[in-house]
Amino acid sequence: MAIDPEATERMRRQYDAYAARYDRETDFYDRLMLGDARAWACGQARGRVLEVAVGTGRNLGLYPPDVSVLGVDISAGMLRRARRRRAAARVALVQGDAQALPCADGAVDTVLCTLGLSSVPDDAAAVAEMHRVLRPGGRLILVGHVASPYFPLRILQRAVERATASRAADRQTRQVAPLLRRTGFTVVYRRRDRGRIMERTVAAKL
Repeated sequence: MAIDPEATERMRRQYDAYAARYDRETDFYDRLMLGDARAWACGQARGRVLEVAVGTGRNLGLYPPDVSVLGVDISAGMLRRARRRRAAARVALVQGDAQALPCADGAVDTVLCTLGLSSVPDDAAAVAEMHRVLRPGGRLILVGHVASPYFPLRILQRAVERATASRAADRQTRQVAPLLRRTGFTVVYRRRDRGRIMERTVAAKL
């Protein structure tokens, strides 16, 4: 699968530039749109966990105590902030690309990604990589944006996409479940809220 290196480098630069203000701007968004979704996602994690697009590490304090976590992010600036949140030796953080994950086939029990997939230039490549690194029977836990079925909200989502294009791409008007199924995942849980904009998904690699 060909990956666009220019788009990937552009994403890296955008998130390096955004890192210093990411937490400040995300605090309000988390309260408004996510609610308990981060805690829900981390609560599903089991065994060896790969968190894709770990960002500034907002999930790191929410994992169960018996899991080990490898957090991957393309942005060195975001990872510097994540390291300040790394509270235990069971958390390792590395720079890497969601479209070419630095893990062996079948290496992890859980892949988790919150709000990250919508920024990856090739989300199909990222999902294929998530499928590759999961062991058979492993699970993918996603929290992210999807296109609302309500037209006024879709208009608002498209406005957000345009507004964030130069800062850090945020493609909100997608549908994730069909992509997961095409990749070979079995979707075992879906829940949509906040005007059906936010979706929680659990998918299994059988």
